Amino acid sequence: MKVKDPNQLRLRPNVTFNGERGYDYGGLSREWFHLLSKEMFNPYYGLFEYAASDDYTLQISPNSGLCNPGHLEYFKFYGKGVWSCCVQQHDHRCFLHPTILQMMLGKKVIFEDMQSSGRMWRCTTALKYILDNDPEPLCLNFSVNKEVLGEVQEVELKPNGKDVPVTEANKNEYVDLVMKWRFTDRIQEQMNAFMKGFGDVISPKLIQVFDERELEYLMGGLAEIDVEDWKKNTEYDGYTANDDVIVWFWKAVSNYDNEMRARLLQFVTGTSKVPMNGFAELQGSQGPRKFSIKRFGAVNSFPRSHTCFNRIDLPTYTQYYQLKERLTTAIENTEGFSGVD
Repeated sequence: MKVKDPNQLRLRPNVTFNGERGYDYGGLSREWFHLLSKEMFNPYYGLFEYAASDDYTLQISPNSGLCNPGHLEYFKFYGKGVWSCCVQQHDHRCFLHPTILQMMLGKKVIFEDMQSSGRMWRCTTALKYILDNDPEPLCLNFSVNKEVLGEVQEVELKPNGKDVPVTEANKNEYVDLVMKWRFTDRIQEQMNAFMKGFGDVISPKLIQVFDERELEYLMGGLAEIDVEDWKKNTEYDGYTANDDVIVWFWKAVSNYDNEMRARLLQFVTGTSKVPMNGFAELQGSQGPRKFSIKRFGAVNSFPRSHTCFNRIDLPTYTQYYQLKERLTTAIENTEGFSGVD
């Protein structure tokens, strides 16, 4: 990726793996891009992190410099890598948080966007309370705390902010500044390096015709969901893996296309994304929690989901087609559906 002429980044690469014989007619470069993207965005390296314990989209870690003093060069490299992959039309594991996508498109991150996305709910819920109520009893000021290596540090949101109380008159400004600090200011240096690498491959102006969702699909597509890994990391309550209902359930999942599998995952866990290292790292509201299927409900009822526990309640259906019809109906009517809690 370190080339003097950026135009070379748009050319088709020819990949050879050390110690392996083979000619690259597209398969080797596709495998190389897949392996590269998997490692680039691995949160264990400290440059990226999951947006929340139950949200597997990635955001830039504000503390990336503590993990790697040369982090800005890596982010520049990542920017080149992502867009080289897009230009070559290869799939890669890159599911970035909507705030990162908005910054890439040159948009300002605002409260309404985060509230509608349903992500970062702890932050947005607290800010919404401030907007809907008189903040003065909370004794807030225009500063926030951040933790670095166990040490709590105060950050002023504007000059002398620690001496400016949050009132009914200025609470909108406070919320705007918190959003700006939380989602933009803390990672601006890393984002600039990422976009510099990006700009070596393609002009940022060319992607501004997209919205965030279109950009997400352009960059990462819809990740292929590994049904065997899903089965291997599923727990049962009241059922066994050999019971008819469970066999039929996995038959239905296997017969779904990838989009329907993602929608089923969204229905049960609250997110359509799989953790970077597979279903073994699935998280619930209180930490690691595997996908689970519980025997519950009348035979003529619909499946119920409990997203905090990654659990789906399946009645003891008597036929495969009954199970698939009820499951599909539940998935396709998730919004406002009484079977989700």
